[in-house]
Amino acid sequence: MSKAQHSPSPRAGGVAAAMSALILAVLLAALDQTIVSTALPRIAKDLNGFDDIAWVSAAYLLASTAVTPLWGKLGDMFGRKRLYLASTTIFLIASVTCGLAQNLPELIGARVLQGVGGGGMIVLTFALVGDIVAPRERGRYQGMFGSVYGVASIVGPLLGGVFTDQLSWRWAFLINLPVGAVSLVIAARALPAATRGAKARIDYLGSLVLAAIATGLVMITSFGERWGWASPAILGLIAATVAPAVLLVPVERRAAAPVLPPAMFASRTVVFSSLIGFVANAAMFAVLVYLPTYLQIVHGVSATLSGVHMLPLVAGLVVSQSLAGRWSAHAGRLRPVLLAGLLANLAGLLLLGTIGAATNTLVLSVYFLITGVGIGMVPMVVLTTVQNSVPVADLGAASAVVTFARSIGAAFGVAVFGTLLNTGFADRTRGLATADGFDAARPDTIGRLPAALRDTALDAFAHATATGYLWIAPTLAVGTLLALFLKPAHKTAETTIAPDTANDAVQAA
Repeated sequence: MSKAQHSPSPRAGGVAAAMSALILAVLLAALDQTIVSTALPRIAKDLNGFDDIAWVSAAYLLASTAVTPLWGKLGDMFGRKRLYLASTTIFLIASVTCGLAQNLPELIGARVLQGVGGGGMIVLTFALVGDIVAPRERGRYQGMFGSVYGVASIVGPLLGGVFTDQLSWRWAFLINLPVGAVSLVIAARALPAATRGAKARIDYLGSLVLAAIATGLVMITSFGERWGWASPAILGLIAATVAPAVLLVPVERRAAAPVLPPAMFASRTVVFSSLIGFVANAAMFAVLVYLPTYLQIVHGVSATLSGVHMLPLVAGLVVSQSLAGRWSAHAGRLRPVLLAGLLANLAGLLLLGTIGAATNTLVLSVYFLITGVGIGMVPMVVLTTVQNSVPVADLGAASAVVTFARSIGAAFGVAVFGTLLNTGFADRTRGLATADGFDAARPDTIGRLPAALRDTALDAFAHATATGYLWIAPTLAVGTLLALFLKPAHKTAETTIAPDTANDAVQAA
């Protein structure tokens, strides 16, 4: 790996200002993955683009995922502060362009640019924590960002609905400008001075290969159900994704300054943590995206009230994020906290696998709380584990690896659960397909059924939702098994040594 890169940390008073700027940035980037969802129907109507409206969300996810490793490596090479300010500026310019778009191609193009900036904001924020905060305290501060993600997943759709109904869908993008500008000004003043790492050529080929892999994975998971999992288009995408994946390791071994240093592929800590991040995010987004749908369809609540019903989950997430950071810092061992979170998350999924149309609000709240506790304890502990196992000079690249895995995991979880839910619902309502106005491919048409048939359809949707969580649970069980073999180092100093040798030395001590 490259030589260590040291950045002067801000004074104690400056840490709060720096963290506030970073939290605002994460909030904006996270909201832009969720706030658009409830605005899509109005956008499609205003811009006359119903056929291609899915690209408004997919374009952001594609771009942000594809550029994550490159932003991380460039931050290592040229200084994370200046790259962070650049990515935030790109994000804000693109947000204004989105808000002013006059047709769907303009909006999709602006969303690509916005994803480029958003991807940099996320990964560089996580890496900057490593510059600002001592290793023992990283878990506590990273936990704040995880809480922001959880809140954004619930608040985003609500804000999107309010903007669309009361103002205009364009405000879902324009609101980024004043908030982002404040974050940018604070960051420019409070973040530690940027320092350059070792001079080297940019790994353009490695970046291109990674972008191709990311693009293929996101498109497969985003459009697999829509185009058909066995369709020529999806099979072609699978082949086009496998080919660069095979080339990745040889390409990175030959690069002078690889965007993903080869040593990371040999580090059990990095590999296992990334896989755990993948499965944990798959489970998390299957919960955060589809539980509100269950509440709205089965229990007949509005979008706003579904957010209220989800508050126990958000409360569990926020509290457990904070406690996980404190526990891991105090105990000096990250693995027990990670295992506790994975087990709580698994328990939550199994409980959600029992929900039905008649499950009352109190029982749901308990299930949501347990699930939220599990969700909150995992992501940032995984990131802290990786950051504590690599040299300071590779914090950006290491953070990018985990962020990349988590982004793909989120897309995977949403796509797979959506397929399980839709297939299960269609199978259980096959006999109702001829009823007037009802379409098994659109659960929102359940209300058009006669009362007797409507109850049957609601039971079917609830059962399909519960079954989906039971199918997702084994992936989280795999993550729990991986955590048993993880040997996270817990550093007390800023200097580190090679990942796995460091881990073995710490564990032996």
